Amino acid sequence: MPMAEVPNIVPALPEIFLALAAMTLLMLGVFQKPVTPDGELRAARTTTNLGLITMVLALLLVFTVSGNVLVTFEGMFISDPFATFAKVLILIASTFSLMMAQRWLEQQHAHRFEFAVLVILATLGMMMMVSASNLLSLYMGLELQSLSLYVLAAFQRDDVRSTESGLKYFVLGAMASAFLLYGSSLVYGFTGTTDFATIAATIKAQDHHFPTGLAVGLVFVMAGLAFKVSAVPFHMWTPDVYEGAPTPVTSFFAVAPKVAALALFLRVMMGPFGEMAHQWQGIVVLLSILSMSIGAFAAIAQVNIKRMMAYSSIGHVGYALMGLAVANEQGVTGVLIYLAIYVFMNVGVFACILAMRRGDRMVESIYDLAGLAKSHPGMAAALAVFMFSMAGIPPLAGFFGKLYIFLAAIEAQLYTLAIIGVLTSVVSAYYYLRIIKIMYFDEAEADHLETPLPNVIAAVLGVCSAVIVLFFLVPAPLITTAGAAAASLF
Repeated sequence: MPMAEVPNIVPALPEIFLALAAMTLLMLGVFQKPVTPDGELRAARTTTNLGLITMVLALLLVFTVSGNVLVTFEGMFISDPFATFAKVLILIASTFSLMMAQRWLEQQHAHRFEFAVLVILATLGMMMMVSASNLLSLYMGLELQSLSLYVLAAFQRDDVRSTESGLKYFVLGAMASAFLLYGSSLVYGFTGTTDFATIAATIKAQDHHFPTGLAVGLVFVMAGLAFKVSAVPFHMWTPDVYEGAPTPVTSFFAVAPKVAALALFLRVMMGPFGEMAHQWQGIVVLLSILSMSIGAFAAIAQVNIKRMMAYSSIGHVGYALMGLAVANEQGVTGVLIYLAIYVFMNVGVFACILAMRRGDRMVESIYDLAGLAKSHPGMAAALAVFMFSMAGIPPLAGFFGKLYIFLAAIEAQLYTLAIIGVLTSVVSAYYYLRIIKIMYFDEAEADHLETPLPNVIAAVLGVCSAVIVLFFLVPAPLITTAGAAAASLF
């Protein structure tokens, strides 16, 4: 019998490293036997610090294997400039989330070594998702991410809201996975393959005469992916999970999984189903319009800042889907630029939310920010920058993120979609600017928030603020990199 060929593992080195690191940290945490509160604290700090080092080393490995298009594991895994771009954003978001989480978990007496391990495993799943070139590897990465996130949502076991959010996320996530699997089985049934390149070739050979069953399968696949990006009408889990989950977990949910799911959405729609663009374009346009509209109008009534950010993220997904609806290289470039800016805006906002403490308790109402400009002028200025950027006020980075998306839509003659995007952006400016008004013009009714600002939070705020404010001075590196990443999909 001929010997089986050993696969080339170089393209998957970052993922293999993360998997080995996660298992090592899990064993380290277990064998430290943290049976006392002090032991638990030491184990949690050790795994968090080692987890941060793991993320940085994984980022270096991503850069090491970047540049060329590399395929391995019988064509199921691909490393290309698009995957590299998405992985860098995912690792940056995960690193920031892990940095901000430890202090909060210690203050809430929820510090356990498993937190860092779960974040690493979720990150591993996300990186597998964006490198998937087969429906099977796509599903494996998606489920590894999802299972880790279900546990993270319910991480604060003594909190009823956290447990409830984890349960809701699990039940609805299982339904989304069922949609995705059923759609994948239909696609396999009508094309005879699960490989992205072969699906694309099969569809192209059919010369625009597609079986109805294939279109139905594609709709189910899109429904499963739309749930993962929390696009309307598959958004129902988002506000409850964002509000109920521990705040560091919410900050993680808001950035890394969003980037991974949107990158996966782009790869699936532009890769195997690119030839069916005229079939799915209308669906994506509808998802985009609904997400932008619901995200803008529903957030107006929110008083809890985490719920407000949940609806805000739904609106941002709508803008990103506008770029997908364009269905060309310029649209994908716009989405990637938008995602890069979105990461820093959201990390910055959640750094501020994590610093909102009064005594030994967290506060989450937007009215608790009253008087923040007097007690924490630096934090108020940073939060104002992020709010202005999310509203799309020039010359902040958020303006350019929306600009490239709108320009791509106009170039593709999707004028109605672009106009709706601009109008919903104006509506959303109301609740972003309301935060600034409360911070600077309302009088505080209670004691000021905790002072001084924790060093880690201050550092994260500084980095994110600098990126958002100074982006317009040197936009070329991001635009060029995003263009190269988008070109690799076509």
